[in-house]
Amino acid sequence: MKKGGGRASIHDVASRAGVSAATVSKFLHGVQTIKPANVARIKVAINELDYRLDPLAADLRRSRRNIIGFIVPDLESEFFGALASRLEILAEEQGYSLSIASSHESEERELKLVERMNDWRVAGTILAPVRSERGLGAERMKEVGMDGVFVDRVQSDARYDTIGVDNARASAAVCRAFCDLGHRHVLLLGLGEVSRNVRLRINGFRDEAARICPDMRVDAIMGDGGVEDLRAKLGKCLDSGRPTAVYSLFQKGTHIALSEFRRRGIRCPEDISLIGFDDADWMQVTYPSVSAVAQPVEKLADSAFELLMERLNADKPVARMHLEDCRLVLRESISAVPDGRDVGKEKAT
Repeated sequence: MKKGGGRASIHDVASRAGVSAATVSKFLHGVQTIKPANVARIKVAINELDYRLDPLAADLRRSRRNIIGFIVPDLESEFFGALASRLEILAEEQGYSLSIASSHESEERELKLVERMNDWRVAGTILAPVRSERGLGAERMKEVGMDGVFVDRVQSDARYDTIGVDNARASAAVCRAFCDLGHRHVLLLGLGEVSRNVRLRINGFRDEAARICPDMRVDAIMGDGGVEDLRAKLGKCLDSGRPTAVYSLFQKGTHIALSEFRRRGIRCPEDISLIGFDDADWMQVTYPSVSAVAQPVEKLADSAFELLMERLNADKPVARMHLEDCRLVLRESISAVPDGRDVGKEKAT
């Protein structure tokens, strides 16, 4: 630190070493023609001042930006946390730094974060939108001409690459699993239909039920007022006209379902079966272990980063839509109706 506090500059180093700022710059860029005595003094000055190169300023001088933005709806989510972790590794391997921010499921905050990334002059932004590719953050990225890729909760866009999973196909697989085991009354559990992913999961399940199991009753509870609203609605449903199976459309909903089962002494899977969308470590170690739709997080991150790099290096990139398949992993939380046979073994379909 320079005298009086604050970050030491290249001029502070030059003054301490008794050389010009140009000489210090040459040293920092590996020029070998500097006198050995000057090199020694520069090294001492750097150590004494704890000088660190300002990467943003350096990149601006080279007309290169090395920061990539990543905006997600919820960093408490295991899915988005894993996605961020993988993207950080990929970015650093290519000489970039990843700036991660959470919109906290707010489109207004998402908009502000995009503007912040633009102020920071990021090379590009990977956006997991609150709503869809037509949300506030996505529209702002288009307005400012920011390079980027949309991931999750998206389908297709005329300007940006979109990366997601085949939600409808995954939910159709869940429907077939319930149907094969004799379930004819299934409850879908979600936080609201504003998300494209939620709509696709609901429609995928219902369309498959109409196709292969027309006598299946499919109800849906949407917690429009948040998690506690969803918990209250689920409780009322379980206390009257109980379904034989629950399909939770998001991970927190799966946890709520299990807790409400136990609160009422409802056995899973003997009395009711459960499958949740989005797998997590806790689902594999709880009892019963929970059946889940597992998203290919690493593939999603790899595809998003690869497409962003192509976009940054292409003059006129063509927008592409990329969908990855999920896996349905069946564990102890699902069994047949009405005898309650335990599936017992974990398998993937």
